[in-house]
Amino acid sequence: MDDTFDAYLEYTALEKKLAASTVAAYQRDLANFGEWLSVASTSPVDAAASDIAEYVSFLSSSGYSSASVRRMLSTVRGYFRFLQVSGLREDNPAELIPSPRKSLKLPHAISVEKVKELIESWKGDSPLSTRNRALLELAYGAGLRESELTGMTVARLHLDQAMVRPLGKGSRERLVPIGGQAVRWLSEYLDRARPFLAGGSSTPVLFLTYRGNPLSRMTVWNIVRRSAEMAGLKEDIHPHTLRHSFATHLLQGGADLRVVQELLGHSDIRTTEIYTSVDRTWLRSVMDRYHPRSREP
Repeated sequence: MDDTFDAYLEYTALEKKLAASTVAAYQRDLANFGEWLSVASTSPVDAAASDIAEYVSFLSSSGYSSASVRRMLSTVRGYFRFLQVSGLREDNPAELIPSPRKSLKLPHAISVEKVKELIESWKGDSPLSTRNRALLELAYGAGLRESELTGMTVARLHLDQAMVRPLGKGSRERLVPIGGQAVRWLSEYLDRARPFLAGGSSTPVLFLTYRGNPLSRMTVWNIVRRSAEMAGLKEDIHPHTLRHSFATHLLQGGADLRVVQELLGHSDIRTTEIYTSVDRTWLRSVMDRYHPRSREP
């Protein structure tokens, strides 16, 4: 390995006191970079911005993920920054090279029919079944996060107005309307199931375990997974799937993006805009399926 690589790795270990695993990752990245440069008979110290740009292009075309390419480019940037500080170079050519964009990870939403099957897997024939049905109706009916479900209190329900008042990220409150099914099952839960589960305790938390304790986020995950199994759904479904489905189905139905942003409690509309990509994917599938000129001949 090049002597300047060794010097940089020693600097990261002794001066920056980075973890041994991080230094080892830097070593692998630099070895990969040095091997690629050797093919072009270019020393690392003399590498130009064009060399690094070609290297990034090579990585991308070789099957590396955008996350891996960003990490490897970050290592190269740090190396050239070290050369600058050490007086071995006047510039940092890697600073001129933009990192690959993060790949867009679309939220996973399921169809309205599958949501219905999942929720209705609980018939309300026991206190826990009623609780689970009310929980799922609220999760999908209001698009709530797991933390908002487990933190929901009785006082935050306004069933006479068909509204809930979740406490979201950053302790931000919002009002979210809910539909008739959610109102029905939450009323059923409050009237019959919750008093049985509470066992006389005065806890303000809405959803309780069999022993009267607040539900944990892991318990909510397990309820959703169990619901999917009971409904015969083979997909990987978790609580956030219901939130994603809530937003996606609203957009498919014609809801305004700003309205969906408000309902989800997103502070930045760019977070909500990812659902427009999901909606466009759905529109594309509808077009391919039903338009006569889109089908295979």
